[in-house]
Amino acid sequence: MSEYVDYGPGVSAATRDQTHTLFGQTMGLVAVTTGFFALFAYLGRNMTGGLAILFWIIAFIALISMNFTIRRSQGLTVGLLFLVGALLGLALAPTLAYYGAMNPQAVWQAGGATALFIAGFGAAGYATRRDLSAFYRLFFFALIALIVFGIVLIFVNIPHGDLIYSILGLVIFAGLTMFDFQRLRRTKNLDAAPLIAASIFLDALNVFLFFLRIFSRNN
Repeated sequence: MSEYVDYGPGVSAATRDQTHTLFGQTMGLVAVTTGFFALFAYLGRNMTGGLAILFWIIAFIALISMNFTIRRSQGLTVGLLFLVGALLGLALAPTLAYYGAMNPQAVWQAGGATALFIAGFGAAGYATRRDLSAFYRLFFFALIALIVFGIVLIFVNIPHGDLIYSILGLVIFAGLTMFDFQRLRRTKNLDAAPLIAASIFLDALNVFLFFLRIFSRNN
């Protein structure tokens, strides 16, 4: 597990420098991973849904593998992170191509809203002094409940169920985003950057998809 420190008023300059270095490395990795996602989402825009499912599975395996490779090679872990971004881009390519063709304005609106969402809740999590780790289990179980609710929506027609699902998802990922950015401030192990970057990237990706569902409801 990552080690945490409480950066109070008397924190040393060395600790601040280490925190800033970790922040820069992590957000740089998030940016590059997002770039891989966008590139491969474009390259796979004509791909079939069956291949998309395969890429989902491989991306999940690569994501889990990062937890083991981090102890042996940070370079390999970073490579897996970029691979996850590329694979998720391919996995979501048919979905994004559909939205792009049917309602391109919704895609741009979702992208802008996601940037503001992550910036706002990320800044709040990074700045808060309250320990959010105690709420992580609540966020996690709420996410499991949301997944179950999403499965129910496939088989049961609930009025405004899709909107409720998306709003609940945004609430949950607001908490997870705050937690991940606080973890970014409190972690003193620079080798943890790829894992934190993966968490933040997945936060942003899920938020984008929830906003996409909301903004495209009228089409």
